[in-house]
Amino acid sequence: MTAKTTPLSIILRNRKALAGLGIILFYVAMALLAPVVSPYSVQYTNPSAFLLPPSGAHIFGTNTLGQDLFTLDLYGAQVSLIVGLAAAGVAVAVGTVVGLVSGYLGGIVDEFLMRVVDFFIVIPAIVFMIIIAALLGPSLINVIMVIGLLSWAPTARIIRSMVLSIREWPFVESAKANNARSGYIMFRHIFPNVSSVLYGNAMLAVSSAIFTLAALVFLGVGNVTSISWGGIIRDAYTTGALSAGDFTYVIPPGVFIFTLIFGFILLGYALEEIMNPRLRTMLKEVRQ
Repeated sequence: MTAKTTPLSIILRNRKALAGLGIILFYVAMALLAPVVSPYSVQYTNPSAFLLPPSGAHIFGTNTLGQDLFTLDLYGAQVSLIVGLAAAGVAVAVGTVVGLVSGYLGGIVDEFLMRVVDFFIVIPAIVFMIIIAALLGPSLINVIMVIGLLSWAPTARIIRSMVLSIREWPFVESAKANNARSGYIMFRHIFPNVSSVLYGNAMLAVSSAIFTLAALVFLGVGNVTSISWGGIIRDAYTTGALSAGDFTYVIPPGVFIFTLIFGFILLGYALEEIMNPRLRTMLKEVRQ
């Protein structure tokens, strides 16, 4: 008697998924436990402890305000996860709706929406993000919306390509014959059949949003008032800590950004493999 195969059991047998999930859970724990495990208050400053090197009292050293860098790095996980997940949610939601409408309605609507998608794919998104974020101001909500609303196009194209095929399936034709409304057909009949691709796509969108946040904050147009890894790296650059060779200022947040992004990428590709039976079969054949 064989055990029933479930998505969870497949994930638990997938090394990439386990590795990615483990990394993500580590940073989730870091964000949640930051107030508990931080040796200092996040508001704590000590001007006399100016740019101290790593020591028992300050594991990663201190910044120009005498703040403990280890404490700031712990709290930096909160902003990265919040912005990454929220911005990815916006991007996936908008992309899914556009892809469903474009693929199902077709015709002029499809033509117009695909030209909009092409525009957002071709433009240098980071440049537009910098301009819009600078105009809107350094608000966390503004950063989330800017990243999300300029990152939805790839999701829309993926969903549309699937809808073009699914809209010809018998159960969709049957719903049309029964005079079901287009919105009902799209979200009740078609969406459940395309939702499987969104899991992996969402994880990749989160990784992209985390990197974009770090870039925007480093360039001074993100939410510079919140503690973030990009902000710590920016401070190291603007205060001359890097020029002075104080690499412990910048290495930890850089490693945290890289590994968190890597964790979401691993989980994203693993979920794509798990949710796509054809891809899973191809990978098995390659490994054999």
